[in-house]
Amino acid sequence: MNLLLNEIAKAVGGELQGAGGAMARGYSIDSRTLGPGDLFFAIRGPHFDGHDFASQALEKQAAGVVVESGWTGTAPPEAAVIRVRSTVESLQTLARHVRQQWGKPIVGITGSAGKTTTKEMIASVLARKFKVLRSVGNLNNEYGLPLCLLRAERDQDIGVIEMGMSARGEIARLASIAWPNDGVITNVNPVHLEFFKSVDEIAEAKAELLQGLVSPKRAYLNNDDSRVRAMARRFDGPIVTYGVKSVAAFRAVNVQDLGLEGTAFRVRHNRREMDMVLPLLGRHNVTNAVAAVAVGVTRGVDWERVREAIGEMKPEKMRGRVVRFQEGIAAIDDSYNSNPKALTEMIRFLGRLDGFKRKILVAGEMLELGPESAEMHRACGREAERADIAMILGVQGHAAEILEGARAAGADPEGLRFFADATAAGEALERIARPGDVILFKASRGVKLELALNVLRARFRSMEP
Repeated sequence: MNLLLNEIAKAVGGELQGAGGAMARGYSIDSRTLGPGDLFFAIRGPHFDGHDFASQALEKQAAGVVVESGWTGTAPPEAAVIRVRSTVESLQTLARHVRQQWGKPIVGITGSAGKTTTKEMIASVLARKFKVLRSVGNLNNEYGLPLCLLRAERDQDIGVIEMGMSARGEIARLASIAWPNDGVITNVNPVHLEFFKSVDEIAEAKAELLQGLVSPKRAYLNNDDSRVRAMARRFDGPIVTYGVKSVAAFRAVNVQDLGLEGTAFRVRHNRREMDMVLPLLGRHNVTNAVAAVAVGVTRGVDWERVREAIGEMKPEKMRGRVVRFQEGIAAIDDSYNSNPKALTEMIRFLGRLDGFKRKILVAGEMLELGPESAEMHRACGREAERADIAMILGVQGHAAEILEGARAAGADPEGLRFFADATAAGEALERIARPGDVILFKASRGVKLELALNVLRARFRSMEP
């Protein structure tokens, strides 16, 4: 949304120095990617202080810079400088101002897992009828969400915004900026337990999205998740349920694995049924797809257009993408993130796969699980042994407990190996891998497990375009 700098200064309560008649044509908090005409917000982060780069942003022809009142950097006399008390608060205040001016409905999405995939599915389904503003990647925090809202264009019809959190109050804060009308909650899992006393507390934090919805409002709740289902009792607006295992307004039935080609299923809603094929791996993604069907149909997208959108979904980078090598090896790159529930689902998927001689799991440490972390890792190891996986490579920290859980469940110790980092695991894997193998890579982001797959890419001939 293009705004005059004097309008921006007024909206954020800042003191404008310089040319207030200039127009901001974009918004940035990173001087490296800033384009000419962008307004630069100097954010103080954990590793960098944007104030150190404010003068550089002006040299790169930024429309202006937003800095905190104590900034002592240099700026040309004609440059626009907006001084504020807090640049973070000003970024959020401006985003709220733009959202109120824009005035279109917004779908907010949160949950312990599957947020980004569900967001992409919902946005793709809605795009069959509307012009959609959507979050880019997983920009779902106190910086990313405001930047997404500032990208709103006046001719867009609806927004699809992802909301993440690692503490109580964060989603409430994001909702107060985005003013979502629809709230989609995917699930509640034991993640971020380093910052919460229990999974029930995580559920309360996720439920802040429903409390922050503005009229006309509607909640879309995963009926398969007992904690999400319980949120209906405290919501005073219309509720649309979806699921696979439980009775719901939108339910997937007849779910069939298609191997590395995805999953087929049938959606039932009232007296309507439609068969769909989802080219994403794992039955957990069927639940995400049904959420997208529910939002799309409720928002008036034709069923046939919904089916087309679901059938054309492609996995995001490092989120279940299949990499095939000419040497007859297949890799499942699900290395972006992990938690016990998500890892368990992918282990079960790997166990059901047919047509491969060996199944190999490369499982990195799952972070932020709190005091029960070791046992949660061991439980995943036991699940891997039940799935008849030939070899398990644990990477970093508590991933050693995955191996211990598999060993205690009867796994052959010869097939269990631990590595301190992802590169070492990749170097071992390139010696181990052979034709007929399928290899699953999954870990928390901090493990950087994609580095192990990169070793295979360097060693073997990838068939990726």
